[in-house]
Amino acid sequence: MHLSSLLVDLGDNPDRPRPGRLWLRNRYRVHQRLCMAFPSLAAKADDPAFLKPYSPGSFTHVHGPRSELQAFLFRVDPQPGNRALILVQSATRPDWEYAFQNAGYLLAAPPQVQPYDPLFEAGQAWRFRLLANPTKRLREASLGPDGKLINPELWKNLKGKGKRVPVPRGMLQDWLMRRAGDAGFRVVRLYNVQPGYLYVAKNGEGTGTRLRSAQYDGILEVTDPQSFRHAFIHGIGPGKAFGFGLVSVRPIPGG
Repeated sequence: MHLSSLLVDLGDNPDRPRPGRLWLRNRYRVHQRLCMAFPSLAAKADDPAFLKPYSPGSFTHVHGPRSELQAFLFRVDPQPGNRALILVQSATRPDWEYAFQNAGYLLAAPPQVQPYDPLFEAGQAWRFRLLANPTKRLREASLGPDGKLINPELWKNLKGKGKRVPVPRGMLQDWLMRRAGDAGFRVVRLYNVQPGYLYVAKNGEGTGTRLRSAQYDGILEVTDPQSFRHAFIHGIGPGKAFGFGLVSVRPIPGG
């Protein structure tokens, strides 16, 4: 795998934002631009200077099922000095020069790319960060005529293929704990659970919608290396096309 770092200059005046700030306001546009770094061989040969309009059909290999050989995960992390860092974890080496050759003004520095393939063993402890989209599907019968839960106290027992709704703020930690078991790790300590929302406009236009977000920072312990590697590659939770699901890990200082 590869890990890329893209630095974006947001500008110091919200009333006169730099292009990078406008770009990051809609994660649909961010995902679209990042996809451009993974063109098919045929698309790149047909349009080496990337002069034609963006066509999702030329990047179908990063829109399909996630595997060790395709697709990518990303997350936007705010940085000091009115900047933001986009982390991109990908199965193949991205071609950022191709993706940004007509939009270099969005970046504050050339993208950095390095090989990235950590090894996981049972009992390992890592510091981690996860930006997730905590949601749950409800049975249609669990919703009243106004679209709200009939009985919020029954939340944990509700399952089904009905409407997908945000997890309440008070249950964000429970959501992660339930996901952790299937993902091959346990949460040892949580330093931070920061709820919020991200804006996404379908096709980059219109009023769009807000998606529930929650940033988790803490320490995890690997319990099942194979399951954890799968979660590490495929991401955790829904909304991966909009910057959710990437689990970043780093060693704990001093072991």
